[in-house]
Amino acid sequence: MAVDSTSILTLSDPEQLQALSHSTRVAILEALREPMSAASVARALGQPRQRINYHLKELERVALVERVEERRKGNFIETLYRAVARSFVVSPQVAWSDPRRLEALQRQHSLGTLVEMGERLQADAALLLDRAAFDGDEIASAGVNAEVRFASEADRAAFMDAFLRSTRELLEEYGASEGDPFRAVFAVYPASEADQAAEGSD
Repeated sequence: MAVDSTSILTLSDPEQLQALSHSTRVAILEALREPMSAASVARALGQPRQRINYHLKELERVALVERVEERRKGNFIETLYRAVARSFVVSPQVAWSDPRRLEALQRQHSLGTLVEMGERLQADAALLLDRAAFDGDEIASAGVNAEVRFASEADRAAFMDAFLRSTRELLEEYGASEGDPFRAVFAVYPASEADQAAEGSD
């Protein structure tokens, strides 16, 4: 089934990732944000049509491009292709082979939510970047990255309660049933060992 060409496609299929390991194929996908023929792509990239045809077939085989139209040009039938998504991001789960990770996500619901939020944030940010880069949109966004230390587990629990309560109050106060939709993402989690090591070296 064709994917909306204005969307972001999160990749986890090994064959799709392998197909994208070639720089020419990445360039073809960029060119095919709008429908184009193999000949047009070849001209745009300055490469032989035969080479572009080969890479197009590989991209079509793994469902990263689709045929959208055929039109006659003289005695020939010209096929137009389009990338199945506007942009592509790679799921971090691609590198997970140990089933214990999946078991941990099933046991710890909040941790699973954090992973899902990370993937969603990556995809949303890529789509917004495309809108800024190719459509000229001015994107209203904000990001906060802070670190806080807690003297005790009781302080940490109290902070979490206040954090969630304040978030709910803000959403209730300013949220409306109509208007421009925005996605608000809030997360609290332990700093990684790498973050702590970096802080210690400052």
